[in-house]
Amino acid sequence: MYYIGVDLGGTNIAAGIVDSEYKIIKKGSVPTEAQRDGKEIIRDMGELCKKLVSDAGLTFDDIEYVGIASPGAIDPINGVVVYANNLPFVKFPIADILKSFIPVKTVLVENDANAAAKGEAVAGAAKGVADAVMITLGTGVGGGIIIDHKVYAGFNYAGAELGHIVIEHNGRQCSCGRRGCWEAYSSATGLINMTKEKLDECKEKGIPTLMSKLVEEEGKVSGKTAFAAMKQGDAPAKEVVDMYISYLGCGLSNIINIFQPEILVIGGGICNEKHYLTDPLEVIIKEETYGNEAIKPTTLKIAELGNDAGIIGAAVLGL
Repeated sequence: MYYIGVDLGGTNIAAGIVDSEYKIIKKGSVPTEAQRDGKEIIRDMGELCKKLVSDAGLTFDDIEYVGIASPGAIDPINGVVVYANNLPFVKFPIADILKSFIPVKTVLVENDANAAAKGEAVAGAAKGVADAVMITLGTGVGGGIIIDHKVYAGFNYAGAELGHIVIEHNGRQCSCGRRGCWEAYSSATGLINMTKEKLDECKEKGIPTLMSKLVEEEGKVSGKTAFAAMKQGDAPAKEVVDMYISYLGCGLSNIINIFQPEILVIGGGICNEKHYLTDPLEVIIKEETYGNEAIKPTTLKIAELGNDAGIIGAAVLGL
């Protein structure tokens, strides 16, 4: 049997047909055009699913179910997007609407971060593990919690907003309205803001930094700027990276102390820094997590599913 996984984003709808070994055999995408009526978006999602099934030489009889990874608070029992702030969905019965466009009996729906965590637990860095947490470092900080092989989302389906634990009381303003949220420090956005602040400081004090040259070449400050300059021996860049990693490590240690997962998975573009990121994080986590060496430690891993995490995560929701 095959499964269709749909990764619904504010910009694009990506979908893929996934086989029983969790490999994508056919995938494609269409623009979301999120300003449209919700039913129009789901109609295009259905058309994309039809095209993939046809292009793969299959029929919908070969499809066990369709899984959707969507932003927002999701009611997975009833297949409803309760609320998504970047899509026109409020108490939106996404599963039933998709079933009206394609001939499938089952459509499963889950929050996109939760789906990514499920994907990593079934087919990625935490494969086979009963208890795992995934943290995605992107524009924000996303969280997904797996307990006893199942997604945990709280009684109101809005749990696992791990980016909004506070690590600095009355600290940086977060987009959620609170101050000092982990997301404000450890997202790619947080890293970019720290880099910009250090660049301003260096300019004001007349301190040379390679970061200025890199920004001029790239035309912007990115999440790579400080790491790239640090690798070439730039002292101000190292200060930025050290500060970023200290905040990230603090938050990860908090997560471990709360959940004690067997595997803690981190994903997102920043994880392309590999050991430059994970080596110092492991030192911080060892120092700051409860129990020191007296209890079995959580293992930190980089996510393995990459850009396909949403598709594969959605496709394994029924497993």
